[in-house]
Amino acid sequence: MRVTVLDHPLVAHKLTVLRDKDTTSPVFRLLVEELVTLLAYEATRQVRVEPVEIETPVTRTTGVGLSKPRPLVVPILRAGLGMLEGMTRLVPTAEVGFLGMARNEDTLDIITYAERLPDDLTGRQVFVLDPMLATGGTLREAIKFLYRRGAEQITCICLLAAPEGLAALEEELGDSEVSIVLAARDERLNEKSYIVPGLGDAGDRLYGVVD
Repeated sequence: MRVTVLDHPLVAHKLTVLRDKDTTSPVFRLLVEELVTLLAYEATRQVRVEPVEIETPVTRTTGVGLSKPRPLVVPILRAGLGMLEGMTRLVPTAEVGFLGMARNEDTLDIITYAERLPDDLTGRQVFVLDPMLATGGTLREAIKFLYRRGAEQITCICLLAAPEGLAALEEELGDSEVSIVLAARDERLNEKSYIVPGLGDAGDRLYGVVD
């Protein structure tokens, strides 16, 4: 398992505004999209390409295009949806699937409640979108789910991660072909398994509290 934390002043600036409790939902959503596009630039460094013959206004030349099958982007519902626009802005020809997973706040067990993915992911490069890597439980189960479908290479894009969650993933998936790309590695989890300093509940801050 490889972990990359982006060291860039624009990433740090946008993340600072996201952390601010007074940042409104519309601004929060916009900044998430912008930040994910920056993260996606690094996350797609190993995306597969193939030679493509084109004609410029001057001459013919050989460039590159994304190989088939196209990369598959999988946001984890619901907060991962807020990251989708930022990802597809950079890779507009990628295919998109969905995976609904939620953490029971009492037991911390992970429940899969929805999925819209190809039955066979053999050989596919998959990019998983999940803003907060806290305990690591949701991301762990998502990765296992995708590997069972045959995914070959999985890259997870997260805004924040706690060291406890990264350690849990490393312990269980250390030898797997998994990459984690982050805007920041935070200090710890609190007694409610929220990331500290964190930015609160990403889903609630993106879309509001659903009663």
